[in-house]
Amino acid sequence: MTFQIGDKVVYPNQGVGTIENISTRAFGAAFEKFYLLRFGRGMTVLVPLSNAANIGLRRVTKDREISRILSHLVIGCCPLIPDWKVRYKENCDKMQSGDLLKVAEVLKALLQLHIDKPLSFREKKMLERARYLLVSEIAISRNCAESQIEEALTKALTKCNLRFPEISELAS
Repeated sequence: MTFQIGDKVVYPNQGVGTIENISTRAFGAAFEKFYLLRFGRGMTVLVPLSNAANIGLRRVTKDREISRILSHLVIGCCPLIPDWKVRYKENCDKMQSGDLLKVAEVLKALLQLHIDKPLSFREKKMLERARYLLVSEIAISRNCAESQIEEALTKALTKCNLRFPEISELAS
């Protein structure tokens, strides 16, 4: 999969960035092409073209897939894994996959867990990250404001008796 300057792409666990430049750099006698990605937070990343697929660089999710993700938030099943270390490792793997449906699974599983007990510091951070990744990518895919996506996610989660914790709940 090749991208052009100006394309919006998803870098797993970082979010949506814009390809700002495609350049060639020398490493000894070998030359390597790179994508320069710029993220909204001012961060930039160089991604070797030869390794872009292995990293999981991909196009922004299509609208029909987003409908499937929202549906999963309403009716999808997320089994509870009682062991913290196993649960955290599985959730990290899902987040790093770059698959937006897996990010939604992490979000829903952590929200379900939050009902029964307080989340650990790391799980709170992961919940915030999953929420950010979902909202930002869906907003770009649907070309609308993030506040509208927040409302859509809240509405979907309310249908299965889940809610986003207040910021004060995550801070404690």
